[in-house]
Amino acid sequence: MKCATTDHWLARCFFIGIVFVFVLFFLIFPVCVVVFEALRGGLALYISSLTATHSQSAIRLTLLVALAVVPMNTIFGVCAAWAITHFKFPGKALLISLIEIPLWVSPVVGGLLFALLFGRQGWLGPWLDAHGIQIMFAYPAIVLATAFVTFPFVARGLIPLMQSQGSSEEEAALTLGANGWQLFWRVTFPKIKWGILYGMILCNARAMGEFGAVSVVAGSVDDRITMPLQVEQYYLNFSLPQAFALASVLLLLAAFTLAIKIGLEWRRLAPNIVRPH
Repeated sequence: MKCATTDHWLARCFFIGIVFVFVLFFLIFPVCVVVFEALRGGLALYISSLTATHSQSAIRLTLLVALAVVPMNTIFGVCAAWAITHFKFPGKALLISLIEIPLWVSPVVGGLLFALLFGRQGWLGPWLDAHGIQIMFAYPAIVLATAFVTFPFVARGLIPLMQSQGSSEEEAALTLGANGWQLFWRVTFPKIKWGILYGMILCNARAMGEFGAVSVVAGSVDDRITMPLQVEQYYLNFSLPQAFALASVLLLLAAFTLAIKIGLEWRRLAPNIVRPH
């Protein structure tokens, strides 16, 4: 019995130690390095790096892209989850697999797809040029590439959630005369609202940090690239204070997103916590 207890204690220490080593080496240490390097030159240099024209442009564009992509993917995710969980149709399994494609392929592939479609030598490129429409190396291409990379997050979070909940309550509401709008807002939405919020948080975090797909469709024009690409530009040009300062903004946005997620989880679990009398 003593030997079994000792083995259990050693196993617990081993696995917990492995987790802490990985977290320290791959998360805590890099974050500390970025923050240290960002503030190494002093607060004045840090502020001037963030207020530089290229930094301000990258921050603005990143937020605008996330503002467009998150609502778009939320609408798609809800519609896809509703269709897959409430209707029977041929190709449902194929549709689920297609939704997951951006999770399995390199984001660069997504960028190349849009370059093939909308590039100057692409399928629609000559027609777009003839009509004075610019998609590549502009805001529309960045939004499309980011949406491609992030659109599975809301759908993949909602599909298993709605499948586990079933459709008995929706069927009962239909028998009582509820229309489609009432069915969604009064029956379905209260059950899936936390799943929607989690999916939006993940989608927003990935949208602000996307690099591969955006690098293909945005090029290297300084006033048309997002924060991850601008960090690379600063780094390649040996502007290290600016690079680390802008990287710290990405860390702050990630921390803010994580705080929102923790707050939502606490609020969701709080009613289920039994308080001692």
